[in-house]
Amino acid sequence: MITPPSTRWAIGVEFDGRAFRGWQTQQAGVVSVQETLETAISRVANHPITLHGAGRTDAGVHCSGMVAHFDSSAIRNERNWLMGINTLLPETVAVRWIQPISGDFHARFKAIARRYHYFVYNHPRRSALLAGRATWHHAALDVSRMQAAANALVGVHDFSAYRAVACQSKRPVRDVHFLNLSRRGELIRLDIQADGFLHHMVRNIMGVLLAVGDGRADVEWAAQVLASRDRTQAGITAPPDGLYFVDAHYPPEFQLPRGPIGPIWAAAWSE
Repeated sequence: MITPPSTRWAIGVEFDGRAFRGWQTQQAGVVSVQETLETAISRVANHPITLHGAGRTDAGVHCSGMVAHFDSSAIRNERNWLMGINTLLPETVAVRWIQPISGDFHARFKAIARRYHYFVYNHPRRSALLAGRATWHHAALDVSRMQAAANALVGVHDFSAYRAVACQSKRPVRDVHFLNLSRRGELIRLDIQADGFLHHMVRNIMGVLLAVGDGRADVEWAAQVLASRDRTQAGITAPPDGLYFVDAHYPPEFQLPRGPIGPIWAAAWSE
């Protein structure tokens, strides 16, 4: 019997992180996005597949732009894959696009940058409609102060003070390409891109910026925390509710689809 040649497929994924304990497959009984997708794709392929993602996310963190890949010898076109997979997925996960891609593509190792958005609902009273989708902060926030503090974090730095104690990365140095804050009414968005991120890095940055924004800390505190390289010198880890993995960048030769950045409900936000 001749085995059909294997094809590598790239997919774009979005998911509601509240339903999962993060992206990566864990021990039995722990629901992850990766395992949920692998189960659905394997059924459509009619053979076991292994999925590789552009990055990992924590429990409760959302995603609108995860890129992943898998190999399969199944003969399916894009429409068959897309409809079949999405039919088998829970409503909290969706594959937005799929395309065949060269065998040297790797969703994790070929990514040259990753991007996150963090949304804060800044109002004295909480919103039922944004619960779990944006972090609620009742005290008034000064975005100009937050931006002034954030500017110190742009560039190549040792982010030891902004990573979780349990972070397993052997290299704490990251290159933050940009870190911008903007406001639309009662919603504040942090937009950050880097060559890579450490465990809890964005949430720890946001924890510091929230303290600066509501006046509990000076603008200079963000830079002082960075220089200390000591996690105990920073503030709280902001909740996962407002955090979204929104994009992964790859060399142009891979020609991956490019769409609006960010969750659908915030797509009108100017880029």
